[in-house]
Amino acid sequence: MSSHATPEPSASGRKPITLHRLREMHAAGERITMLTCYDATFARVLDEAGVECLLVGDSLGMVLQGRPSTLPVSLDEVAYHTECVARGNRSAWLIADMPFGCYQESKEQALRSAVRLMRAGAQMVKIEGGGWTPETVRFLVDRGVPVCAHLGLTPQSVHALGGYRIQGRDEDGAATLRRHAAELADAGAAMLVLELIPSTLASEVTRALPQLMTIGIGAGPECAGQVLVLQDMLGLTRGKLPRFVRNFMQGAGSIDEAIRTYVQDVKNGRFPDPQLHGY
Repeated sequence: MSSHATPEPSASGRKPITLHRLREMHAAGERITMLTCYDATFARVLDEAGVECLLVGDSLGMVLQGRPSTLPVSLDEVAYHTECVARGNRSAWLIADMPFGCYQESKEQALRSAVRLMRAGAQMVKIEGGGWTPETVRFLVDRGVPVCAHLGLTPQSVHALGGYRIQGRDEDGAATLRRHAAELADAGAAMLVLELIPSTLASEVTRALPQLMTIGIGAGPECAGQVLVLQDMLGLTRGKLPRFVRNFMQGAGSIDEAIRTYVQDVKNGRFPDPQLHGY
């Protein structure tokens, strides 16, 4: 037995975003907005500002915990922050990262980890990498777990990649990324984060795989949507930031205004600027 009552809308009056609704937006050519989120307060702010997707990223290890990479982040920690975000969220689509070590061992391990995150409130899980991952993606999708894939710079593989470098610049690397994206789409991934790759390559993947909602971060303006780390786009992160980051607090009178500007600029194609934020 299950209840089919309509979920309560957000304070903005927006109906809950579903995977079906995201696909409708993608088919209509409307760009999708996504930001990282780790707590209930910002979940409410982002939701009411019109952000469609909230990502509980393992970036919390660097942003909240001060760690040098995402690798130490545990499944328990992502589940905890997913619960926090779910409590503050009313209508945005909620995605949770599968942290390093919680899905590499076997498909069954991946399912157990995904179940944990979905019980915490996630509506989709994100898995990094290609090549070996499509089998895991298919296993999860066949069991009712929506999956967002992630190619290009995959932070959990930072040591294998030799640091935070642009991926897919040579033809071999680009061909591999195109093949991996096609395999992930065939396995049933609904979304694909493309991080730190040439804009032309991201555009090729987006056009070649229309069933896949590509979400760019340092991948140019032609993806189906965009994502940034919340603290980066609010100008809170100290140190040198990647060129694909824009500080939306500049010229804004409030955090709410900065986030609404981000949503509007992604929708209108003003962000990312291909000259300022692309590769």
